[in-house]
This record gives sequence, structure tokens and C-alpha cells, in this order.
Amino acid sequence: MIKKNLILLFLLTLYTLFGAWLSINNGISHDAFHEQANWHKNLEGIKLFLTTGEYEEFLNYKDKYHGIGFHFFSQPFQFFFSDIVEEIIGVSSYGSLLITKHISIFIIFSISAIFFYLIALNISKNLNFSILTTAIYITYPYLFGHAQINPKDIPFLSVWLINTYFFLVILKSFFNKEKIKMRNIILLSFFSAYLISIRISGILIFIQYFVGILVLNNYAKINFKSFLIKNIKYILYSFVTFFLFVLVLNPIFWHNPFEFFNSIKWMSKYQQDVCTLTLGNCMKSLNLPSSYFFIWFFFKLPILIIIGLFIYPMIEKKIFQLNKETIIQYLIFLITPIIIILLFILKDIALYDEVRHIMFLIPFLFLVSLFNIFIFNKKLFHILAIPLLLFFIVENFSINPYQYTWLNSFAKFKKIDKNFEVDYWGISNKNLQKEIIKYTNLNSLDKKICIYGDTYVKEFLITNNFKCFKNYSELDSAKIRPFIAYQNVRNIKRNNPRDCKLIHEEKYQYSFFNQDVKVANLWFCN
Repeated sequence: MIKKNLILLFLLTLYTLFGAWLSINNGISHDAFHEQANWHKNLEGIKLFLTTGEYEEFLNYKDKYHGIGFHFFSQPFQFFFSDIVEEIIGVSSYGSLLITKHISIFIIFSISAIFFYLIALNISKNLNFSILTTAIYITYPYLFGHAQINPKDIPFLSVWLINTYFFLVILKSFFNKEKIKMRNIILLSFFSAYLISIRISGILIFIQYFVGILVLNNYAKINFKSFLIKNIKYILYSFVTFFLFVLVLNPIFWHNPFEFFNSIKWMSKYQQDVCTLTLGNCMKSLNLPSSYFFIWFFFKLPILIIIGLFIYPMIEKKIFQLNKETIIQYLIFLITPIIIILLFILKDIALYDEVRHIMFLIPFLFLVSLFNIFIFNKKLFHILAIPLLLFFIVENFSINPYQYTWLNSFAKFKKIDKNFEVDYWGISNKNLQKEIIKYTNLNSLDKKICIYGDTYVKEFLITNNFKCFKNYSELDSAKIRPFIAYQNVRNIKRNNPRDCKLIHEEKYQYSFFNQDVKVANLWFCN
């Protein structure tokens, strides 16, 4: 067993190195700029508070409730590796700082794979199931793509999995009437607080804890009153350490701990009323229909996962004939996503960019679905899981670097870039800058030519002596020609520049499918 674990760890290390290399060769998203700006504002606020005891300017900052917890993990990577990345990639110093964060994102995702594997092993008691399920999880193009660039949702998903593992360890001790290790209590308290410091919606983890306690109470026949009395020391200790960690990790709470509740209220209705192109309809984040969740899950989840979820009625009896410890874990994974999705619908929580804000539920949908198939028929599980894994590997190479835009085969019956969001983070700017350099060199254009686009591409171009960068929205007032313009970020219809020559279309194709998915256009305007 030790030898097998060492082999798995070696393979995960190779995977991590490969993914980290891909991540620094990716584009720069709007969120990368926004996250870094939030960190600098918080850092200024922290310095001011420690020297004067107040930070009035920070309190007036719009995104003061935007958690910065992941920066505590990513800063060392940015500090030590940004100069190396700058030299390798040929990007500006600031651009290198943003891209280097990609390394830390992929590493925390790889760490989450360890906990996913341990959770899968815990519920199945089967090594082959755990290895295959984890391999599918880490090669799923949607998560693999986000793990290269997403500084918010991937860390949140990863830490949620870490919390889940330690919660299950403690729950198992309760179930078996074993002594609770104080170390696990402290770790659970810390990671619960750390989850909240990444995003305030981390408070939802307590739904999972509550579900777990209720299910445990039902199957272990625990007297709740005596349970509380017997474990009061652990309960009080966990709450005290949790609140201390929450306070330390969130600078906005330092002047007033009740900001915690303001944070929940503000972020649940975050005033960014962008719309997400969903089946051809532009659905506004502050006015989402309940169908939004189910449409995106239907088109984002692998078809095998959807099938696995729907065969639950066929294996329900088998599930409840398993040992009680497995049933408890299974019900936690099954019930928690249902409650959270219903809560989001009932409370009309603001979401955008398809399922990125509820990405943390995907690992549990994978676990439940694949476990359903495994219980239904172990041989069938292997017959279906291995081809899916191989398909994911091929797909990741086929659509690189746009894995994060991945859609399942159901979506391919539609014109994808007309019906769904594709490159909504605009990472195509990395490939676009290559085309801009190629075109200007071939046509001997002056590097003073203005580039109209999302302005993030400038971090790649200023090292090639380009000087003028403007937003695409400024095109209407452009008076000096020639200039270069590009559209990317979101595929919502915008007017093309007038009297311009299309010089490049950035697009990709899914494996075994001929439909072009267009993510960006590049024009020369003379």
C-alpha cells in the first residue's frame, strides 16, 4: 500500500509540474487584475490599522468585503517566482506578478486531489474506485482549465474539500465513540475560517456540518442532549478558535466584528449586474431564473456524471444496505448540494459566468454519481470510467488553453459561441498578442500604433515596445489611424470596428467535433 501511495504521489507531482507550466503560459484575466488590486487595498488598510488603529479609506473601498484569504497562500509564490516567470514568458513585471499566481492556484488544486482521493477511499473502501475517480476529477477539462487561472473559485473548492475531509474524520470518531483529537478540531476550525476568508459564502460549509450531524444522529442513535454535554469542551473550543481565525484572516472585521454580517448581505447581492449568455438568452446576475442552475449543470457536467445522478432510484436500496459509516458520508454528499442550490434559488443569490460560483459543489456531484455507478455495477463502472478518463486527456490537449470553457456533448448540438459564454475571462489575450506582434512585424508597422481591446494584453506587448493601449469602448472616438482592435472576454454582441480588415480569428474545436468555437477577433484598421 505504501509503495502504491508513493507511485500515486509521484504521478501527482508530475501532473502538478505539467499543470503549473501550462498555467504560466496562459492569458491574464480581468479577475487577476481585480484580485491583485483587492490585495493591495487590504495591505494598505492593514498597515494603516496597525500604525494608527483605523483605516477610513479602506472602509470606503467598494470591494472591502471581497475576501483575500488565498493571497496568504499565493504571495510567497509571487514573491519568489515572478522574476523567473518574467524572464521565461517575456511579460511586464506586473504581468509576471499576476501570471505567477497561476502556479499557486494549480498547486492548491493538486492538493485538493489528495483530499478528494482520501474522501473517495473513505466512502468506497476500494482503491481502484478512488484512483479512477480522482483521475477523472483532476482531468475534467472544466476544472483543469480553471485550475490554471481562477484565483477565487478553485482555491475555494479546494479548501472546501479539505474541510470536508477533516469533518468526516471527526464525524467518524463520534460514530465509533473514539476520542476526538484536538489537532483535528483546530485544523477544522482553521480551514473553516480560511474558507470564509477566501469568500464569505464559505459560511455555507456549516450547512454541510449541520447535515452531517443530523445524519450521524439518525444512524448512530445519539442522544443529542447527552451528545452536547459530553462534547461541550470540543464544541466550545472549536467555536472559539474558529472565530479567532475568522477575525485574524479578515482585516475588514478588525474594526468591527459585526462587519461579518454586512459582508454576507453585500456579497449575496453583489452589484455586478452582468449577464451570462445561456442558451442564447442574456441572463442578468441580479435577476436569475431558477432554470439557470440546471441549464448550466446540464451542459457543463460530463454526460456520465448526469447519468450517474439519475440512476439513484435504481440503486437506492443497495446504498442503504451498505455499512452505516458509508451511508452517512453518502448522504452528506447527496443532501448538501441540493440544500445549497435550493437556498441560492430561494434567496435569489447573484451569480454570473455559468457555474463558477457554485463550482465547489462539482466534486460532490462527481463522487455521488460515480459511486452510484460503482454500486450499480462495478464492472460497468470500470468500462465507463476508463474511456471517460482517456477522453478527458485527449480533450485537454485538443482545446488547450480554453479548457475552462468546456461544455459537454449536449451543448455541441447548438452553435456554442452563439448560445453560451465561452472565453468570458478573456485569456485569449495571450494568443492575440502573438498575432499582433506577427502582423506588425510582417507589415513593418510602427510600434506606436494604438491597440484597442481589454488593455490586459498590454502586459505582454509593452515588452515589445508597444506604447498605446485603449479600451475597446473607446473605438467610436478613435480619430487616428491606423490602429489594431480586438474583441474578446465575453461573446455578447458588440459592434465591429468600421472600415477594418479582419486579420485573425481565435478559435478552437472540441475533440471528434467539427464546430469552430470562436473566442476572439483581431482587426487592422487603416
